[in-house]
Amino acid sequence: MKADILTKISEIKNAVAILIDPEKFSTLPHLSSFLEKINAAKPNFIFIGGSTVTRKDFNQCIKEIKAKTAIPIVIFPGASHQISKEADAILFLSLLSGRNPDYLIGHHVQAVDELEKMDIEIIPTAYLLIDGGRKSAVEYVTQTSPIPSDQPNIVRKTALAGKFQGKKIIYLDAGSGAIHSIPTEIIKSVNNLEMPLIVGGGITSIEEVSLAHKAGANIVVIGNKIEKDIDFLLDIANYNKAINIVK
Repeated sequence: MKADILTKISEIKNAVAILIDPEKFSTLPHLSSFLEKINAAKPNFIFIGGSTVTRKDFNQCIKEIKAKTAIPIVIFPGASHQISKEADAILFLSLLSGRNPDYLIGHHVQAVDELEKMDIEIIPTAYLLIDGGRKSAVEYVTQTSPIPSDQPNIVRKTALAGKFQGKKIIYLDAGSGAIHSIPTEIIKSVNNLEMPLIVGGGITSIEEVSLAHKAGANIVVIGNKIEKDIDFLLDIANYNKAINIVK
């Protein structure tokens, strides 16, 4: 096993992960320049994945990331082909907020032959899509509906069911480009389940990052905001210093 990423996620507080969608980096020079800036910001993790990424683009992207950074790489897969031995871990996502069997177990079965041969940490993850104010790519591709953002009780019951199934992490996601980030009431509804919590989607300010951490998120994931405003990485670096997370 390459690394005990689950333990690291469980123990860490106020962490930040940068999400890289390979589909949005058409050339390696573009990606290399982006990675230089990420290295300077020193996030805790790099997540990689996307809803419509091809195997070729995924593999090319993850090899470049592995070559250019020592930051732990965690796959956040959108389909069964988004796997690689270059990563440190994969979030083995079950989309519990939906009822599409392909994303509850189907893609998992398709991936196991390759995963079984890889030296990569596999982390069973309860993945819950929360309404972020617009139809996300995840919602479209999976043909599922998100949980309404004003229903913390439904979120908690769904997450708890995932825990009882044996999931090791809860991931609350409003989806890429969400208009609204996940309300703190939703985050708080699952922060007492004694499971590490990842929160992402629609986060566009350091204030929202801080609010998510204070509500109980171990890791806050930033993706779309940095694609639009690369200088936000500097804000993340300053935030990390302010809360005493120095890598």
